[in-house]
Amino acid sequence: MLLDIQNLKISFNNNTVVNNFSLQLKPSKILGIVGESGSGKSLSVLSILGILPKNAQLAYKKLFFDGKPLNSADKKHLRKLRGREISMIFQEPMSSLNPSMTCGKQVAEVLINHKICNPKAAKSKVISLFKKVKLPEPKTSFEKYPHQISGGQKQRVMIAMAIACEPKLLIADEPTTALDVSVQKDIIDLLKSLQEETKMSIIFISHDLALVKNIADDIIVMYQGEIIEQATAEQIFNNPQKKYTKALLSARPQAGKRLKKLPTIKDFSENHFEENFESKSERQNRHEALYRSKPVIKVNNLVKSFKIQSSFFEKDAYFKAINNVSFDIYQGEKLGIVGESGCGKTTLGHLITGLLKVDDGEIWYDNLDLTQLSAKALKPIKKDIQIIFQDPYSSLNPRMTIGEAIAEPMKVHKIIKNRKQLKEEVESLLEAVGLSESHYYRYPHEFSGGQRQRVGIARCLALKPKIIICDESVSALDISVQAQVLNLLEDLKEQFNLTYIFISHDLSVVRQFSDRILVMKNGEIVESGEADEVYLNPKKGYTQKLIEAIPS
Repeated sequence: MLLDIQNLKISFNNNTVVNNFSLQLKPSKILGIVGESGSGKSLSVLSILGILPKNAQLAYKKLFFDGKPLNSADKKHLRKLRGREISMIFQEPMSSLNPSMTCGKQVAEVLINHKICNPKAAKSKVISLFKKVKLPEPKTSFEKYPHQISGGQKQRVMIAMAIACEPKLLIADEPTTALDVSVQKDIIDLLKSLQEETKMSIIFISHDLALVKNIADDIIVMYQGEIIEQATAEQIFNNPQKKYTKALLSARPQAGKRLKKLPTIKDFSENHFEENFESKSERQNRHEALYRSKPVIKVNNLVKSFKIQSSFFEKDAYFKAINNVSFDIYQGEKLGIVGESGCGKTTLGHLITGLLKVDDGEIWYDNLDLTQLSAKALKPIKKDIQIIFQDPYSSLNPRMTIGEAIAEPMKVHKIIKNRKQLKEEVESLLEAVGLSESHYYRYPHEFSGGQRQRVGIARCLALKPKIIICDESVSALDISVQAQVLNLLEDLKEQFNLTYIFISHDLSVVRQFSDRILVMKNGEIVESGEADEVYLNPKKGYTQKLIEAIPS
């Protein structure tokens, strides 16, 4: 047995966060550990490496690696193991890489520190590793800094670093969560091929059960610090025993179903979820009524370019992020825009809201071409078109209470001046997004990711907008929390008569939420149509590629 853990318990200030955690991992096997944020899955595995926070209390009956006991008190032994015998890939590669060192030097440092090779031989070894992890142009990549490469490429650098010493065990902690579904698939395929080649064992941690099925031999499901189900991947998917496991499986939008509401963990735990389908005729009738009216926004031949950094002696070069894009949006519609990172979908959203200036083309709203308006003339219109950002934490001021953050746009636009009325309006908005009055005086760090996104939505609703642009607004959330937020957006649409532009890299989520879909690639719309039609009968190879990348 490569790894043998029995009755592991982790506590903070006598508060138990992981209890009775046991696993056995054989050599050359891949184990998936699945659960929501806060379930204890990462903490359980960090205990193997001895990198738990200082105030953590650790207890166990057995903790063996490769037949030898792992003693967290023996720091010297653990330092030897880390990187050489047991290696780790973290969730966010940008924060794991040193921004002031080239990618190549960072991987070389690992080889030199662990005495795998001398400094002279390190460069050729790193280039060889970069080839192995399929980094484009390995020699050029060696000299690049982390900010000069994409998220997927950064994660490949992290994988190269992790396998540099040929470890027996690789721990992958949410390694694909922040990545596009197509890049996610590439990383999963890479890890599988590396495992087959090197025969190392892998522990793959994720909140997405469908994703884990694509890589793991066996799966552990965790809930509130305990293992609630443990079986082969096949058994977990074909015959899940626990309600929680069934809920995790159902939270991701299903290919063959169109539900009016996605099931949540709470629905399953309280036994009150009934699948409510939208029939084809219901959808057709709704769309006929929807598209009978005039468009609320008309976008014509939109163009936006960005200057590419060049040296003092070179002529300025430009990158065309949006190239001749045209489309309409109808009142009450949910328009999905999907594509990989860098396709221009977020830039398009920012042009419509006025966060970026248009180079060429028109954006018509309320008989006005927004591209021709001054900042002063545009200000009252900005109330009508609001945006929910991807990362709710970075879009909220950490020094402001949640109540103040929601009230701020109403103060700026002088919608409500009376303090009492302002507080009442904020409390009403908190209730609308599923939070309570008691949250008014709390700060952003006191909330979970899903709750922070609800605050972002409430802040957005404060100006009573007609159109809301959701820019990757659920991509950073657990699958189960994602379902809750999508359901909330549906409820708010009916309550406030909203129109949505829903931007995402995940075609399964976009298809579930949207009436129509625009597929973007390299700044252009390559395919568009009714959501089910695009998903079930794609016309373009690129759209098919996005569909094939969805974890199933």
